[in-house]
Order: sequence, then structure tokens, then C-alpha cells
Amino acid sequence: MPPLQDRPELPVAAAHSPLDVHRGAHPASPAHTLNIPPRTALPIAITMGDACGIGPEIVLKALAAIGAEPQAKAAHLATHLAARLIVYGDPGLLARTARRLGLPLAITACESASQAAAILDAAILDVAPDTAGGDNTAPDLDHSELPAPGRHTAHTPTPPITVAVVACSRLPDDLPIGHIDARAGLAAHTAIVRASQDAIAGRIAAVVTAPIHKEALRAAGIHHPGHTEILAELAGTSDVRMMLANHELRTILVTIHVSLREAIEQITQAAVADTIAIAHAGLQKLGIAHPRIAVAGLNPHAGEGGLMGREEIEIIAPAIAQARTQGIDASGPWPGDTVFMRARGFRDFDVVVAMYHDQGLIPVKYLGIEQGVNITVGLPFIRTSVDHGTAFDIAPRGIADASSLRAAIDLAITLCASPAGDASITASSISESPRVVASSTDHPPSA
Repeated sequence: MPPLQDRPELPVAAAHSPLDVHRGAHPASPAHTLNIPPRTALPIAITMGDACGIGPEIVLKALAAIGAEPQAKAAHLATHLAARLIVYGDPGLLARTARRLGLPLAITACESASQAAAILDAAILDVAPDTAGGDNTAPDLDHSELPAPGRHTAHTPTPPITVAVVACSRLPDDLPIGHIDARAGLAAHTAIVRASQDAIAGRIAAVVTAPIHKEALRAAGIHHPGHTEILAELAGTSDVRMMLANHELRTILVTIHVSLREAIEQITQAAVADTIAIAHAGLQKLGIAHPRIAVAGLNPHAGEGGLMGREEIEIIAPAIAQARTQGIDASGPWPGDTVFMRARGFRDFDVVVAMYHDQGLIPVKYLGIEQGVNITVGLPFIRTSVDHGTAFDIAPRGIADASSLRAAIDLAITLCASPAGDASITASSISESPRVVASSTDHPPSA
């Protein structure tokens, strides 16, 4: 069977914050104006994704585009610099990609997050990166292919933006773009592990992930189905949830990357109740004081009073009742074929708790994958992601849309600037403190 291709990117649509807390309100101008952390705050990591897909392309396009809007170029460039966005991946491959796309970027290889942050701080001050402390090269790298920071090249008629890359791999020049390759799968996994370890150790504030490919992971001997499961293992927790959101709809999943048969078996009262509590805590962190949570049923017509299944009666309804005793505004179970209509534009609900992967993600993605953000809730650090896959079918063409990644970066910066200060959210946090915190995560092709 030929490998499934991820959905191609869509044209850029009007930009709105995917987690805009003003129900039904749309900003008058494109979103990307943020309350950023000070320069002394921890940097934010962006993982390169699968090198055979559009990951490297959209990472570089997102970094190059920051500050490009005519109405606020200086402010947006300052946002990028102050947030100190560090890429984890292969510096050589990224340099080749930047040249192929003609992007005004100077790729600088680094050994660590601290060195990368120092280089970006030097760039903010318009000081040569070599004076920021330490050698700005990584071991075993061919730096003949890396543009010199701050210098003009044939492709950069204006001073290039410095991109600091924590060197996690070295991929060959002849990597088959647009095809599954075990080397790309391993490199993507290595970048995720390195960035996550730095986040857990407190060296970076958040992780933003570009898409990875499940078959490439498997070819590399990695048996996790996606980001969510990898991150949960690294963090030593199983209490994580995947939330997907755009400017019209939010959904959070009870089960994630398992077969439909396994998903049904995993739907328990405890799993549903925990997901409701995590959704409540997460939306409060995002600024909604009293979230309205709709809980979808599992069966057609939400079971039709038990005629089409008893999961709603025996599992889902008791979980909703449990949540309501904790002061959570949860309702349902609502039929899955109509509840998302009522939640669209946040008319009746602020989030829908979906029982399984496709039930929740089809409605959000149908509204536009170019603006969606994937959030992993329950990790001890902030993690956001694109809501699309590796798009192997368009990867060699250089036409990928970086809008979803930009939205994920913006959300990570916003969450880092939150006064709550704690990125983690668990089901128990709802009863531990009136000030709960959240974070979101994952997407299907690489979740």
C-alpha cells in the first residue's frame, strides 16, 4: 500500500488568534501582536519536524515572516528577537533550505540552548555573535554551508535574521524530500527529545513543534504514534490531552492515537471526567473565567436513551455529573453530529470534549488547517504545534503555508507571558488551587 499523503496546505486566510477568549469576537487587524516576555526570560524552542516534509520550510518561513507586515514591521521583529526563538534540528539542512527558498536568514549552529540564547541576545544588540561567549559552532558540522551571521550573501540583499539552531543531527544532502526516510524520522525524534529535555530541565520556556511522520518514526525504530505520546513519556506522565483550536472552534480529546475499537475501550468515567477537568483548567489559563464545556456522546444520537448504546448513560453522563459537583459548567452528552455547530463561533460552548480523534478533529480542520493550533495539555511545560501534517506531496515545491506554525509560535509566546507562571495542567489541579494553569498540544499526522 502506498504511504498516505498528508493534506496539502491551504491559502492564507484572515488571521485570528486560534484561542481568542473573546467569544465570537474577531480582531480588527491580523493577529501576531503579542504581550511578549522580557529578554531575560527563557527562550522558546521550535523543533524542525520531519526533514523530508514541509517542517524545515515552514519553520524558516515563519521566522523570516516575523516583522514582515508593513504596518508593524519593527514591533514584530522586536517580538521575535525578544522571545528568542531557538530551532532544534540540523543546521546544515536548514541552511540549504533557506538558500533554496531565498530566505534572508543566517543559520548559526549551536551546541546548547544557552549558547543559542547568547547568540540571539548578541543579534538583538547588533553585536557579532562570536562576542556573545563561546564558540558558535557545533561538533561534526560542515560550516562551509552555513552563512556567516550578520553578513550579506547573494540571497540576502538586506541584513539577514539570525537563526540559532541547536545541532541535533546531520542529514545528507541527498535526503529524498517528499518521501518516508528513517534518517529523517530519527532526526525529528532526536530534536523533540533534546528540546523536551531542555524544557523539563528549565533551560527553555516552551516547545513549538513542526510536523513529523509516523511511518518515518516507525522506520527509525521509534514506536510512539506521535508527539503527544513521545512528550508524555519524556515528562513521565500519562495525564495529557490533545486540544485543537482555531478562531471558531476548540476541541479536546478523551482518546488520541489509537484504533476506534481501542478508543471505545479506553472511554471510562474517569477518563471523561479527567478530560473535562483538564479542559476547564486549560481555558481558565487562557483567560475564560467560567468555561462552558460541551461533552459529545459516543454513539449516534448520543445513544438515543440507550437504544444505540449505553456508554452515554453508564459512563459519560456520570462523568459530567462528577464535574458539575466540582463547579464546572459541563453539559451533555450531546449528539456528536450537531454539538460542533452549537460550539462554532463559541456561541453556546467554549470547548467540546470529543470521545475520539476524528470526532473532534474533523470539525476543526474542516474550518481551516492554516489557522489551527495543536496544544498538549498536562505536560510540565508549554507545548504548541501546527494542526497539519508533513505534506509530502508539496514538500519539494516550496509552496507550504506557515500560518499554522506562526499561530503556534504566537500562542507559545502568549502563554509564556502569562502571569500564572506554571505551564502544567492536570486533572487534580482543578481542586488544588483557584488559580489553575494550562497548556495545549498535538496534531494528527504527527500529534
